[in-house]
Amino acid sequence: MKLNSMSFFQLASQRMQWLGAHQQVVAENIANADTPGFKARSVSPFAEMVEGARSGGVKTTHVGHIAGGGQTGGVRVTSDETPWENSIDGNSVVLEQQTLMASEISENYQLAAQLYGKGHQLLTLAVVGQR
Repeated sequence: MKLNSMSFFQLASQRMQWLGAHQQVVAENIANADTPGFKARSVSPFAEMVEGARSGGVKTTHVGHIAGGGQTGGVRVTSDETPWENSIDGNSVVLEQQTLMASEISENYQLAAQLYGKGHQLLTLAVVGQR
């Protein structure tokens, strides 16, 4: 039995994929904290990624855009519109904000991984009948 075909496992897997992409963007922001003119980036909300996966791909927002085909990661990286502050050199990365985000992402990833593991344990218990 493929666990990814079950909606709970698919959702937990997508959540971990999204959190991994989000953590990568935060790490890139931190790496560029001293780069003049660098604008902090963020990822699209998880709900948008799930909706994109259900609708079958990337949404087109303009008539001239080419419709996406096939499987897509669904994580869209955008400019962070709500930085805490901008430095004199135009950099919008605030290390405290990025550190808090990284910590929150880590906690959410651990939770998603634990839920995935507990779901697997429940399936094993249902099939085998013992622990």
